[in-house]
Amino acid sequence: MTNKIALAESDEEILSCFSVMTELRPHIAPEEFLPKCKRQAEISNYRLAYLLDGEVKAVAGFRISDWLSGGKFMEIEDFVSKEGERSKGYGGALFDWLVEYAKGENCRQIKLVSRVTRFDAHRFYLRKRMNIEAHYFSLDLKN
Repeated sequence: MTNKIALAESDEEILSCFSVMTELRPHIAPEEFLPKCKRQAEISNYRLAYLLDGEVKAVAGFRISDWLSGGKFMEIEDFVSKEGERSKGYGGALFDWLVEYAKGENCRQIKLVSRVTRFDAHRFYLRKRMNIEAHYFSLDLKN
């Protein structure tokens, strides 16, 4: 596998991630994707990393943050490999790249939230030596 992993910085690079990201976030319309990514980048330093092997095969949306409870960390908000390309090492390579990026940013941890029904994703994260540390609670304010 010869691939390139990079941060999506130009509009074209960000837009090239949409077809894979929409598999995880199907509610985002194509015309909303770029403005949403840019807005999140402005308010919370959201970044997109992608793995390219002829085409985009895997995408991760993340930010670097800091909590009083644990210090500086990387939060992975989105992590998805292209349907039909899973279990080919793309997700693993992108995850390993994120680990090195987080280390380079002097992060103490990587954190992510995964829906309780995403069993394949849970197995992947556990294989990557992630620990289950907390319950994540939410309250819907728009009923």
